[in-house]
Amino acid sequence: MTTSTTAENVMIGMGRGSLRARIDSYFTQLGLGVNAAGLARARLREIIVLESQSDDRLAELGLTREQILPHVFRDLFGD
Repeated sequence: MTTSTTAENVMIGMGRGSLRARIDSYFTQLGLGVNAAGLARARLREIIVLESQSDDRLAELGLTREQILPHVFRDLFGD
């Protein structure tokens, strides 16, 4: 029997609620009627890589933890 796992089945917690909830909240705050699941799935790897970095490493990259989602989606929703 072969078992496959997709990002849909992965629960990722970063200490302040699930990553999926944070992504949903980000899109809600933008007030956009978009399907956030498709956008998030396409960029989940980059989000996870950045979320796994220390605050010091994020600072070296010029980011705070709160800026990760705006950074990842900057080409779609520029400031």
